[in-house]
Amino acid sequence: MPQTVLLIHDDAAKAQTVRDSLFNSPEGFFIVEWVELCSEAVQLLRKDGKEHIDAILVNLFLPDSHGLETFNRIVQVAPDIPILVLSGPGREDAAKLAVQRGAQDYLSEDHLDNYSLPKALRNMLERSSNAEALFREKERAQVTLNSIGDAVVCTDVLGNVTFLNPIAEALTGCAADEAIGRPFAQVFRIVDVLDHRRSIDPMALVIETNKPLNLPDGSILIRPDGVESAIEDSTAPIHDRRGRVTGGVMVFHDVTQARAMSQKLSHLAQYDYLTDLPNRLLLNDRLTQAISVAHRHQQQLAVLFVDVDRFKHVNDSLGHLIGDKLLLSIAHRLVAGVRSSDTISRQGGDEFVILLSSVAHAADAALSAQKILTVAGMPHRVEGHDLQVTVSIGIGIYPDDGTDAETLLKNADIAMLNAKDNGRNNYQFFKPAMNEHAMERQSIEGSLRHALERREFVLHYQPKLDLMAETLTGAEALIRWRQPERGIVYPQDFIPIAEQCGYIVPIGRWVLREACRQRRRWLDAHLAAIPIAINISAVELRSSNFVAHVREILQETRLEPQYLEFELTETAFMQDPQPTITVLRALKDMGIQLTLDDFGTGYSSLSYLKRFPIDSLKIDKSFVHGLCTDSDDSKLVSAVINLGRSFHLQVVAEGVETREQFLALQAQDCAEGQGYYFHRPIPADEFAKLLGADPSTTVLT
Repeated sequence: MPQTVLLIHDDAAKAQTVRDSLFNSPEGFFIVEWVELCSEAVQLLRKDGKEHIDAILVNLFLPDSHGLETFNRIVQVAPDIPILVLSGPGREDAAKLAVQRGAQDYLSEDHLDNYSLPKALRNMLERSSNAEALFREKERAQVTLNSIGDAVVCTDVLGNVTFLNPIAEALTGCAADEAIGRPFAQVFRIVDVLDHRRSIDPMALVIETNKPLNLPDGSILIRPDGVESAIEDSTAPIHDRRGRVTGGVMVFHDVTQARAMSQKLSHLAQYDYLTDLPNRLLLNDRLTQAISVAHRHQQQLAVLFVDVDRFKHVNDSLGHLIGDKLLLSIAHRLVAGVRSSDTISRQGGDEFVILLSSVAHAADAALSAQKILTVAGMPHRVEGHDLQVTVSIGIGIYPDDGTDAETLLKNADIAMLNAKDNGRNNYQFFKPAMNEHAMERQSIEGSLRHALERREFVLHYQPKLDLMAETLTGAEALIRWRQPERGIVYPQDFIPIAEQCGYIVPIGRWVLREACRQRRRWLDAHLAAIPIAINISAVELRSSNFVAHVREILQETRLEPQYLEFELTETAFMQDPQPTITVLRALKDMGIQLTLDDFGTGYSSLSYLKRFPIDSLKIDKSFVHGLCTDSDDSKLVSAVINLGRSFHLQVVAEGVETREQFLALQAQDCAEGQGYYFHRPIPADEFAKLLGADPSTTVLT
């Protein structure tokens, strides 16, 4: 492709010589545009633009401009076009000054032949093209280095800084003009995170070894103002075309946030988000290590599986926020109750595991368990609520109860479930026989899940009598589970499991609805108008909309509230009494009778009798059982009867099994009684006979 040359010369003959030389050039074809005056050239470059001009040939001495003035005027309007000065005889000094000012070269007008001129012009154009390409490449590199997100610093072979991009300026706190020329180690103070006295100079290392390297993990860059940044880098030597090291380049970036996030994620992967205790994963690792150490030294260790009793009640009644804060309180007490060398882990939910890494005797684990029972059972002040909870603990001992982490944890868990089955708030050591019990429990839980929809539950009714008149005064509805494979399953064998698995509320609603329906049938059949008592668990009492559900079922079954009696254990009063009082008063206002069941077996308090709107006290059968054989039980029964009389409460003795017990209760003026001596719990149709009617005449609603 031909290139265009602007010729500025006032001598027409020499201008023609230039044209001829370029026209017949072996260097290629050139198009020549000729002007005689500097002003004409300036006008052409301004008016027509200079994009089509590839080179300028100029004689500096023109009619309207002389010497460097000519060069300066041309450069002013065309600074990027290469200029070759044509020098006449005796005027080489001016040409040389022009070269010093930026002209590419000069050529004597005596050599304007078709070899020298095209050769000089072609060389000038190539140099200009190479310079332009080099400039573009350098500019591209400069823009790239200034735009990337990484910091870049370069040094010469002596380790003095030669380049800093803006990111590097920001990270080092040192401007490029301040850093360039200074030794790398003065600008970049890089130390080990664990030992700030240990300086690292990666640039000196790569220049010395002629090998790329990366900073060790944990490298810290310290700015002059003391700000520290964790950095990662890649440092490499720079070579010339002969392979000799001429300097070094370091590309690095701030990983402070990334490292903090990585550490946070690593922590979250091993620690519980709520309590910040080791989680299941970290516990398994520590337990495995502890087992290895114990095996090596022929020692024992213990695993305590801790479960908060009835924790679901707290979540259901007070919400998960209160539940979480209660778990935090329990976690703090567990930590305070063991040695610093022991591990406490939250397994999830309300389960904790304590690893006692070294125990001399199994009794040491028992002492720790007892301490935990004590500290966990003390009231917890949470958001204005005084919450009193208990825990159940299962203990597994290495190597007797398992030689690996999984087996040891599983057996401690089984022992914990056994502790729950033994009344909660206690600890149990694992025994091999518990495995069978655990499998049975698991089977019951699985079957219980579908018992309602398969209509496997049935209610039996046990009479309650006036002990003086020996007449029927009421009945207690007692649930039975007709399990296809096991036959009749009694409440004590499945109700605790239902409570732990979250099935107790729907089961309780079924019991309430079925008892109300049956009472309505008996009323419609004109049978004796006695109330039916139903056991209400603490979980049900605190479940959402409990009062509304009761009202709804009464309306659905058309049963008047005076025919309904709720029996509540002391557990229902223990946690967060004020909301319980509110619920009980709402039930009382509806006309439902309220009985405090199993009085004397729990945290019996006279404040219950004063604060809660109850109508009756029920003496626990364990005291009635010893009424005629144990003077202490006799005194306690007498005290409860007198206490009830003082508070104008009806007193009912449950578990009356012998005539001697019946007569003793009569002698102490106990109002009512219930037990096998009078009648076992029986199905509804049999109970109807006690009411004096043939069940076949019952009108179903």
